[in-house]
Amino acid sequence: MIELLINRRSVRSFKETPIERKKVETLIKAALLSPSSKNKRPWEFIIVDDKKMLERLSKSKTNGSTFLKNAPMAFVVVADSEVSDVWVEDASIASITLQYTAETLNLGSCWVQIRNRTNEKGASEQYVQQLLNIPKNKQVESIIAIGYPDEKKKTYSEDQLLYEKIYKGRYGERYR
Repeated sequence: MIELLINRRSVRSFKETPIERKKVETLIKAALLSPSSKNKRPWEFIIVDDKKMLERLSKSKTNGSTFLKNAPMAFVVVADSEVSDVWVEDASIASITLQYTAETLNLGSCWVQIRNRTNEKGASEQYVQQLLNIPKNKQVESIIAIGYPDEKKKTYSEDQLLYEKIYKGRYGERYR
């Protein structure tokens, strides 16, 4: 797990190579196995691989979503706020589960935050809801772009870890 965390970086440049069905099925299983509070599983997922729709989704935010138009696919992570009061946390866990699983499959990924973001037309969430016909009672947390990386980023190193943010016993008492 530590090696996965060291190596995983957000990828915003993807090859045009389609993702094999077996890998997509693995991503789906990972999403559906994501932990949730009280096992309520408020999350739902929309897989988008249509180039025209990915182009439209790339306009979801004013900044930070344009690379979606070049991704081979994306998972839109949606949750029902009526099922769980901690849907944000549950949808976030599902989002990162998708990213970690993608990494194990030699795929790159990048999280596009939708909740509480805007684009030129207004709220990003409403924009995505309209594009994908998502009911209003379903909240959109994120879009996870996935594909074969067309860029190589430097991995993290031990000296980049912020040990000064770790305390023992109580806040302010350094661990190291």
